[in-house]
Formats: sequence, C-alpha cells, structure tokens
Amino acid sequence: MIQRSSLKWPITLGVVLLVLIVGLLVLWVIGQAATQQWAMLTVGTIFIALVLIGVVLYLILSIKEVRLNLRQANFIDSVTHELKSPIASIKLYLQTLDMRQVDPEQQREFHKFMLDDVQRLDSLIDHLLVAARLGHLEKEDEPPLEELPLDQLTRACVETIRRRYELADDQVALDLQPCVSLGRSQDVEMILTNLLDNAVKYAGQPSKIDVHVGLKGPGRVLVRISDNGKGVRFEFRRKIFERFFRGGSELERTAKGTGLGLYIVRSLVAKMHGKVTVHGRGPLRGATFEVDLPGHSSEIPATPVPDTVKV
Repeated sequence: MIQRSSLKWPITLGVVLLVLIVGLLVLWVIGQAATQQWAMLTVGTIFIALVLIGVVLYLILSIKEVRLNLRQANFIDSVTHELKSPIASIKLYLQTLDMRQVDPEQQREFHKFMLDDVQRLDSLIDHLLVAARLGHLEKEDEPPLEELPLDQLTRACVETIRRRYELADDQVALDLQPCVSLGRSQDVEMILTNLLDNAVKYAGQPSKIDVHVGLKGPGRVLVRISDNGKGVRFEFRRKIFERFFRGGSELERTAKGTGLGLYIVRSLVAKMHGKVTVHGRGPLRGATFEVDLPGHSSEIPATPVPDTVKV
C-alpha cells in the first residue's frame, strides 16, 4: 500500500507563516511610522513583502507537489490493477484448458477472452510508452507530417471500439464529412481511440455515442465526440487533462483507467497545433469532447506545406 501525502501539514504551516509575516509587517510599519524613519520603513516593507510573496509561492508549489504525489499513488494503484486483472484472467483460462477437456466452441470462446485481455495489456503498454515519450522526443527525431483523411481514420477507430465493447450499430451515431488534417496517423489514432474509449466507459446504460467530423472554419476541422453519461463536473474540466488525474480515490471507482489517456490526448493535439476541450450537452445528459485541428475539406486542394513546418 502506497503511503499518500497529506495536504494538512503544508497548508497549516503555510498559514502560520503567513500570519507571522503579516503580523511582523504590521508591527514594523507601526514602529517605523511612529519614529518617522521613512527610509527604513520603505526598505523594510519591501523586504518583508518579498518574503511574504516567497512564502505564498512556496505554499502553492508544496500543495501542487502533494497533489501530484497523490495522483501518482493513484496511478500506481490503477496500473497494478490493470496489469494483474488480465494476467490473472489469462492464467485462469490457460489452466482450465490444461486441466480439462474443453469442446471446440468453448475453446474459441476462451481464445477470444484471452485475446481481449492481451489487447488490454497492449493498450496499457502503448499508453505508458507514449506518456514517457511525450516531451522527450526531439523534433528532428519525429516522423514527417502527412495529410490524413480524418473521416476515414475516425470510422476505423469507431469500428475498433465497437468490436472491443461489442456495441450495436445504433449505439454509435456517425456524422462524418470528408476532411483532411495534417499530422501523424499513429498520433491521430491514439487521440480518437482514447476519446472514444473514454466515452464508452463513462456513458450511460445503454451507451449512446455521437461522433461528428466536419469543417469548423477556414483552415480548421472539428472532431466532436459526445456520450450520454453523467458528464464532467465543471471544476474538473481542466484538471482531467493533467497527468495521472482521475478524481477521487482509486478504490472508489468502477471505470478502468490509468489517468493518462486524456493527458496523452491533450499533448498530442497540442503537437498538431490544435486544442481539445470538454463541456456539457446543454439539456442532455453527458459530456462532449471537441478537438479543433488545422485542416480542410478533402474536396478542396491542399495548401502546399513548407519543408520547415514547426511541430
């Protein structure tokens, strides 16, 4: 069990130091004003004010550090669970196949379940590798950009998610206009798959997912993915894109995950000069994720891309 830091002591210490510094500042001002030592009053006030600002910044950084430690602890808990569960499942199926005779139909079913568990492990490893790579890859080491058919990539990712969660055709509504975006196919597939996977995991019962791809304006395309779940609380709408953030305790959740998916989405979208946002659906239940990317309609000739594109 990972020991989690507490915010109680940093906040208490910070408040005590702030009170002492403010008290010292008041006494200094009163003392120097009474003796009319204006030069000392000015210099001393500036120094004490700087100390006060330093303490406030230290308190803010300490709280951020403790919160990061809490998220990292939750992350380790979730990764441990995500690793152990499929391994235990595969082990059980293999032991069953080894210890008893199983008819061909049941063997095919066991193989399907084991393949799903392997896919789950493969997806987890991909997330960990991408998260480790982000921010450390030199620009000259990155593969070149290419024009990608965003509507076709979205359709392929939707089919992958449909098979993974065995969704019916009417559970995912598609509105895909022919669009092209400049990027890397692996990155775009990771963005779309993470958002679709997230939508299904947090959707209601039965799941209803709406996917839209189309033009947003001159030189911009929009991907919109909506679900019918509980939605994202307003105070979490920026935090959910932080690394390891999932909200609440790992032991209280029912949805699987590591807290890296949306962080990866935000980082990859930023590399493509885009923006990802989340908001409610007005009178409808659920959340809507929007990805704004540079692009154009596939029916319009592409603008030549200079060799020195900054990524």
